[in-house]
Amino acid sequence: MRVSDGLIGLAVALFPVMAALASEARPDALWRALAQPGHVVLMRHADAPGVGDPPGFRIGDCASQRNLGERGRQQARAIGERFRREGVSVSLVLSSQWCRARETAELMALGPVEDAPAALNSFFGRPGERHAATEALKARLAALPPDAATVVMVSHQVNVTALSGVYPRSGEMVVLRRDAAGAFTPLGRLAPD
Repeated sequence: MRVSDGLIGLAVALFPVMAALASEARPDALWRALAQPGHVVLMRHADAPGVGDPPGFRIGDCASQRNLGERGRQQARAIGERFRREGVSVSLVLSSQWCRARETAELMALGPVEDAPAALNSFFGRPGERHAATEALKARLAALPPDAATVVMVSHQVNVTALSGVYPRSGEMVVLRRDAAGAFTPLGRLAPD
């Protein structure tokens, strides 16, 4: 193999990564895309200090979970305000049942929040659930009407990473475009304000 062949192969392999990075550098284009029907925001909940949950945590009992801090609450409100400022119409807001995700979705104030446990609940610390959770998320995405206004899905790092390959920061959003067949294409990432 010649060195030039290796460089061409590397360039071809890196093209999708370079294209993704280029789209990340244009948040204005992503916000314009979100103003059009057929887009989904897959978001990691806002800032919640720490990692994971305490032993023995229970869904539905926020006192037993890791929750948003004040920075996370401010972050969630600012993200919701950005949606309004950009004129993004939201048709559906879905959330994990974890309190930090649900509170993020509620504080964004983009519409009524519906639980989507099979698709959005965390599997952190339970890697055996990754496949089922990711397939449920794909099925939920495929079931969305392709012409609906933007759908916001608030979840967890492990869920976002399993679907998109992106390791999001707290409050970071991965923008997906859906087609009529229910398939999706990642367009880029939006950092929280």
